Amino acid sequence: MTAQDLADTLRGRLIVSCQAPPGDPMRETATLVRLALAAVAGGGSAIRANEPEVVAAISEAVDLPVIGLWKDGGTGVYITPTVRHALAIVEAGAAVVAADATDRPRPDGSTFEELVTAVHAAGALVMADVSTLAEGVAAAAQGADFVSTTLSGYVPGTPERTGPDLDLVTSLSGSVSVPVVAEGRINTPEEAAEALARGAHSVVVGTAITAPTALTSRFVAGLARP
Repeated sequence: MTAQDLADTLRGRLIVSCQAPPGDPMRETATLVRLALAAVAGGGSAIRANEPEVVAAISEAVDLPVIGLWKDGGTGVYITPTVRHALAIVEAGAAVVAADATDRPRPDGSTFEELVTAVHAAGALVMADVSTLAEGVAAAAQGADFVSTTLSGYVPGTPERTGPDLDLVTSLSGSVSVPVVAEGRINTPEEAAEALARGAHSVVVGTAITAPTALTSRFVAGLARP
């Protein structure tokens, strides 16, 4: 699938992130596959998934593009941090590899551009997960096929946020020629629609759809307020 073919498929559509953090009861491959199947039944247009085993299982189970990543570690660059991680995700069947494209050093000393080159040579596309406008512009210049706002609010030294960074969506959409994907703390259909109105090509929603543990804790916290 070419970048243009995938862009056409995802224009104005929903990508569902089917992931679970370490220790969560949902973090089991068969369970995540069922979440992906439920997302398909609900009208999702692509699935975002973590780790080679899960990416492979979901790629086999659903007839939608899979955006794969490999989280390794919990600090610094840990979303598909090296070329090795990226190629393992391609091998697992992902159409797109999502990778951290912030300006932080990668653990193996490689560059984001080297990762993009390797993934393209292996026949897949790259989604750059960024936290700022400058990072998104740089990632597009280095060959990323999509730029996503995934890391806005999560990188040390940048402002913490409680909702989606729609200003970054707007800024990126006016500054790069590749499709911009809105991701991060999108909690309602209204916020997803606003992201499209602000220039997003497509929208990723995870926690608000596929994370019952986190959703339950929100309700518990709400009930505990005086």
